[in-house]
Amino acid sequence: MSISLGRTRSGAESDLAGRGPMLLAMVMAVLGYQINATMLSPALPDVIERLGTTTAAAGLSQTLFFLMAAIGQVTLARLSDQRGRKPMMIVCAIVLIIGNLLCVFAPSIEIFIAGRILQGISAAMFTLAFLTLNQLLTPAGFGKAAGIITAVNGGLAGVDAIAGGQIADTIGFRGIFVCSTFIAVAGLIGVRRYVPDVPPTIDADARFDARGISALALGLTGILVGLAQGGAWGWTSALTLGFLLGGLAALVFFVVSQKSAPNPVIDLDVLASRRAWPLLLTTVCTLGGAFGAIALTIPLFSQDARVGLGLSAVTAAILFLTPIQLIGVISAPLTGRLGPRIGWRTIVVAGAVANFAIFVFATMFLHKEWILVTALAALGITYGGFMLTGLNGLAVTTAPKDKPGSLSGLNGACFGIGASLGIALASAMISAGSDARGVTEAGYQHAMYAALTLLGIGVVTALLIQRPDPADTADADEPQLVVTHH
Repeated sequence: MSISLGRTRSGAESDLAGRGPMLLAMVMAVLGYQINATMLSPALPDVIERLGTTTAAAGLSQTLFFLMAAIGQVTLARLSDQRGRKPMMIVCAIVLIIGNLLCVFAPSIEIFIAGRILQGISAAMFTLAFLTLNQLLTPAGFGKAAGIITAVNGGLAGVDAIAGGQIADTIGFRGIFVCSTFIAVAGLIGVRRYVPDVPPTIDADARFDARGISALALGLTGILVGLAQGGAWGWTSALTLGFLLGGLAALVFFVVSQKSAPNPVIDLDVLASRRAWPLLLTTVCTLGGAFGAIALTIPLFSQDARVGLGLSAVTAAILFLTPIQLIGVISAPLTGRLGPRIGWRTIVVAGAVANFAIFVFATMFLHKEWILVTALAALGITYGGFMLTGLNGLAVTTAPKDKPGSLSGLNGACFGIGASLGIALASAMISAGSDARGVTEAGYQHAMYAALTLLGIGVVTALLIQRPDPADTADADEPQLVVTHH
């Protein structure tokens, strides 16, 4: 194989025409991880019963899964700048397979949690796929491919959540991980065979900033675990405050350490610039507002027979979850085609404003079932399409050229931070609005208000994202790096 730089191909369609096997391999690789995030939720009661554990322990397994996803995104994406994208993708696939097997044969919740931790680390496959595609394809071709990968980020159009429940009811939760293992093995084979090597962007002999990565990992661990478990431990308990303050201290140390690091995880000048921090805050607030409501507030409210809609679990999933994912599968690739033409920042700003408007409508008509269904279905376009695709595309295309994995990895971590923040805030609002008979209508309303607040902040931070310099914007049909095989 030889690597050549130049304009050897023009047009996004021809750019993608010869990349079908490579793109399919990446889809399989990221899908192996993603179904572990979407299919397991309805199977958690089965996990609790079969492993003889508690709800808190099962919840901790979910928290650590998303926590490791955040840490893996930062660490492996940054390491891929130095060691290469393909080697790190292979590492992700192998780690995922090992994690799956631990969960398949887990005799106890402890082994199950260990498997979930390894599965979470493999979330870096998403960022690695985006970075690889950005190096190989034209901006227009990258946009289309990124849309396809983002569509997988929502699962299998909502079918996977329903399938997860069916598998749990028939053969048990272990069947979910068997399915994931087969897909992950196919992804591993596809990556090894069809994904070409691209040159690292940093000298392989450069010193890796292990101190910075460790501080960042500890900081994220403290913040995410504190947010996720604060409701159960008590927000003012010593344990919660210890995690939150310890995590904050580690993050402060991370920022300070970057000033003297010879090869920092991310340059502080970049982090302090308006192309970085507003983007990261927009990601946190978008995921915090939208994900918290979609994953917790709406499912609980729709099934609450006393003050909610009183629907069954399956009906609630079909009405309020499946449409978002199904429409997202269609809108994400379309957004990917649009992004390079009108600008990823424009996509993000439009999505942020639309998300906020939709949630205002949903909050006002929370008890109107079909109005709520319609409003949330629209999130398939604005959230599943515009925001998820736009945030990923913007992070990849505006990162420093010599360290493209830095901003993308941090942005990937912010997805996990935002999701945990949203769940924690929604849970706190719902619990605070409960009485002796259960959750009150005010509890759900306050949770929606919290989501609206985060999304409102997200609109402001999206508007603060620096506009790209036209001089740095490549033509939509101009290849950035073309890799040819001989």
